Amino acid sequence: MKTAYELAMERLNKSEPTIKLTDDQKQKLAEIDSIYAAKHAERELLVNDQLAKAIATGDGAAYEQLQKQLVSDRKSLSAEREEKKEALRRQK
Repeated sequence: MKTAYELAMERLNKSEPTIKLTDDQKQKLAEIDSIYAAKHAERELLVNDQLAKAIATGDGAAYEQLQKQLVSDRKSLSAEREEKKEALRRQK
């Protein structure tokens, strides 16, 4: 007799089978993560420098704008990274 968990897992595997990745795909996924981590760090360094200047000059509006820009950049880079990774996972 199977448990409810085992039955649920069987149904899940029927609707969305587990994708097996090749070693090459795993390597490329790691490379994508590395590239986007570097892009994120680069962008954050640039914006943090501008944030420091905004604080030094007392420009609150510029500081808030830069904070919003940083959040937006993080979201767009994350979305772009996930799109590339998903495209790679779909390749056979």
